[in-house]
Amino acid sequence: MTFLSVLIIATCFLAYANGANDNFKGVATLFGSGTSSYRNAISWATLAAFIGSVCSIFLAEKLLKNFSGKGLVPDAVALSPEFLLAVSVGAGITVLVAALRGFPISTTHSLTGALVGAGLMAVGTDINLSVLGTAFFIPLLASPLIAIILGAGVYFLFRAVRVQLGISKEYCLCVGQTETIVPIPQPNSCFAVSTIADIETSFDSEQNCRQRYAGSVWKINSQKLLDSFHYLSAGAVCFARGLNDTPKIMAILMSAHALGMQSGLLLVGFAIAIGGLLHSRKIAETMGKKITPLNHGQGFSANLVTAFLVIFASQLGVPVSTTHVSVGSVFGIGAVTRQANVKVVSEIALSWLLTLPIAAFFSACIYLLLSFYKL
Repeated sequence: MTFLSVLIIATCFLAYANGANDNFKGVATLFGSGTSSYRNAISWATLAAFIGSVCSIFLAEKLLKNFSGKGLVPDAVALSPEFLLAVSVGAGITVLVAALRGFPISTTHSLTGALVGAGLMAVGTDINLSVLGTAFFIPLLASPLIAIILGAGVYFLFRAVRVQLGISKEYCLCVGQTETIVPIPQPNSCFAVSTIADIETSFDSEQNCRQRYAGSVWKINSQKLLDSFHYLSAGAVCFARGLNDTPKIMAILMSAHALGMQSGLLLVGFAIAIGGLLHSRKIAETMGKKITPLNHGQGFSANLVTAFLVIFASQLGVPVSTTHVSVGSVFGIGAVTRQANVKVVSEIALSWLLTLPIAAFFSACIYLLLSFYKL
């Protein structure tokens, strides 16, 4: 098998892992708020992300250059088979393992760590780490903080607009019959059982009942209007993710001239879609259910902030993480409502801190192994 064939397979593996970890993040609020089922949400995410991948052919050329490795290490090293394979496989393993464990980590962060690990193994201290300061680390650190602030701010703004328009919340009252099994002692030391039927009611917007909005805007039912915007915002996030992430992965193929830009981006887009369809469930539970409870309006606010920041960054060629931005916006709303699960968010933050060194370790080991055997 030729080097180019191996590199294409390795890049598809990275794209598959990216889809598994990232595809659901844009629609997590649809799932978490009960607006959509898991199947409908992941289908919508897959379609929107693939459209973003296709559009990245025209809109994200700067990211192709940033993730080629050039400038970080000498060009001869950046184009070597060992370096390119080590980066793609090292980052792919890191992202896929995190997805299978339910940790929403950043593919951008993983690629950055893999570039550093393979670069250190290739050229040692001659690696140009100064390139990472402005091009990688600052955007990755700043983006979640900006998302937290904007998420909280947009939620406050939309809440004020809702109150001003006279749109109120309404809750359903759940009434149902429950059966309780009661043991009845018998003279022969045995037990008989009997069932007692009872009527149970609950008034719980987060667990048992679904919160909805009453009233209308422009003579349209406010709940239907919000759900429509929620779907559109979720699609925008997934579109932005495909737009921002596909060129980062495609940069590996472009560096080796393995495929043309259009065919390469389409291949990466398909691999991302398949990964999301097959291995997104645990990420869905973490993003949609565990960070904070969300109602429809809160989910829409978080998605709007995420879509805006990621699309804006893509246009500037800034490699922000969709993961960091989406988690930050959801957490910002949870902080305002005081319902954020600090333990879960702390675990996610720890996984972010570990992403770079773990990806660096994997890529360094793979580079060393490939150098030893020489393709």
